[in-house]
Amino acid sequence: MKIVIGVTGASGAALAAETLRQLRAAGAETHLVMTGGAHIAIAHELGPNAAAAMRGAASFAYDARELGAPLASGSFGADAMAVVPCSMRSLAAIAHGFGDNLLTRAADVMLKERRRLVLVPREAPLHEGHLKAMLALARMGAIVAPPVPPFYTKPQSVEDIVREIAARVVAWLGLEPGEAMTRWQGAPGMACEGD
Repeated sequence: MKIVIGVTGASGAALAAETLRQLRAAGAETHLVMTGGAHIAIAHELGPNAAAAMRGAASFAYDARELGAPLASGSFGADAMAVVPCSMRSLAAIAHGFGDNLLTRAADVMLKERRRLVLVPREAPLHEGHLKAMLALARMGAIVAPPVPPFYTKPQSVEDIVREIAARVVAWLGLEPGEAMTRWQGAPGMACEGD
């Protein structure tokens, strides 16, 4: 599969790096776009060489200012795209079709071509404007998936949580995440009288 990965300046650079790692392990062809804010967040959260390492982990990497890049067109034929993490600025731009950089343009292409778009927004708490943009995107067919950890997996570390969330992103993109994702096996004997 041909997958576009967008990375913005929201906190959560480890999620982007792990998603790229898992996509590579799944055999996907990855096309990475990082915004200027992403470079700042990645350096702060993962270290000064981490952005270069992420570019190296991708099949292809682009500058967000490269509006003439192949993935700015529906004819490029990407199968799916994830923006992880997704800032509220990028989320709003995607919701309103701004297409003002390669990341938001590529996401707009996914929506107009009716292809899979996964957005992993990183903000809390959310105000009405954030929620309206998310609702608009969900109505357009995007998968809006805040990085909420599945605590039934009983994570022992931050790395466990990051791995599980990234595995879910990979699954939402339409690939098999393999052993990276813990699947719910049920809870025999668990009864519920209500919330």
